[in-house]
Amino acid sequence: MDPIRNPYAPGAGQRPPELAGRDEQLRAFDVVLERVSRGRPERSLVLTGLRGVGKTVLLNTLRSQAVRRGWGTGKLEARPDQPLRRPLSSALHQAVRELGHGREEEVEHALGVLRAFSERAAGGDAKLRDRWSPGITAPLVRGRADSGDVEIDLVELLTDLGGLAGETGRGIAVFIDEMQDLGPDDVSALCAACHEISQSGLPLIVVGAGLPHLPAVLSASKSYSERLFAYQRIDRLSRAEADRALTTPAAEEDAGFTPEALEALYAATGGYPYFVQAYGKTVWDLAPASPITAADVDVATPEADRELGVGFFGSRYERATPGERDYLRAMAEATPDPDDPAGSVATADVAAVLARKPQALSPARDALLKKGLIYSGERGRIAFTVPHFGRYLREQA
Repeated sequence: MDPIRNPYAPGAGQRPPELAGRDEQLRAFDVVLERVSRGRPERSLVLTGLRGVGKTVLLNTLRSQAVRRGWGTGKLEARPDQPLRRPLSSALHQAVRELGHGREEEVEHALGVLRAFSERAAGGDAKLRDRWSPGITAPLVRGRADSGDVEIDLVELLTDLGGLAGETGRGIAVFIDEMQDLGPDDVSALCAACHEISQSGLPLIVVGAGLPHLPAVLSASKSYSERLFAYQRIDRLSRAEADRALTTPAAEEDAGFTPEALEALYAATGGYPYFVQAYGKTVWDLAPASPITAADVDVATPEADRELGVGFFGSRYERATPGERDYLRAMAEATPDPDDPAGSVATADVAAVLARKPQALSPARDALLKKGLIYSGERGRIAFTVPHFGRYLREQA
């Protein structure tokens, strides 16, 4: 089949041609935007799920919904080694520009506060050349959001920006990807700011996305975070949704799949959106003609597996040290919890596979947690952040 007309898009964060299985989240966010615009109380939103389920795609789509309603929006990706001030300042600067507030004097004041917040990242005694601001030319406003305590500063900043948005009849939405990588102080500050904004009824919301243990990260910072955010778990697609993700784009190119081919593809992908796109792209390129058959899927599966083994799985495995790789392989061999959809395993079982004491393996486990290759949803249990990673490791062995 013509590879130029191949409709599938297995890119990181790249929106697929058919965003199947996320209609409920899109409708719910429309309600949130409308309620916040009308001054109704509403919680900020947190999306959680494994890698490859489409959290970033959904985050970008939600942002597009806010933009279409005239909201000011900004997005950032959290990193373990980067404090929140600078990337958040850039995101909020963009949000203020998008908001399009008509009164220049009030916008300049808000930007001056934002500049003070961002420049405080260099420290109060930093020289002018060492200070950083996200391209803001407004005069610096001193005494607001510049105390040096990120929690105090963020509460003051978001309160001012929420007030600015309230005068427009719209709102501001900040989108944070990889939210679990925020530092403890930044998580605490963000929760406190969202709490203050919620109590004040200001039209500003935070939409975060992260790995399944993100709710535990937030809860460890502020006990009230369980009530502060609306949590939505983003999971793999059902059989009908996965079929739709494949057949709708194909139909637009006058192509199709046999029922047996769709069944084989669901068995191979497990319904994970990234895998659906990856296998769909490969089988399209290798199939001789439409409709695509189960035999075509059988031919394409080894090639799709090879590509995933290099890019999706292999690149992550290569980031681990030899000792960490031993730990990952032991996780793949340990017996998973049959009642846990994530297939978590007990740390004691991993130690048993390696014939080591659990305490001796703590450094490897902690390093893998920091690298985002595994996560701990509950004490004493761990799981892969990437679906099918255990299967990949067992096949490599």
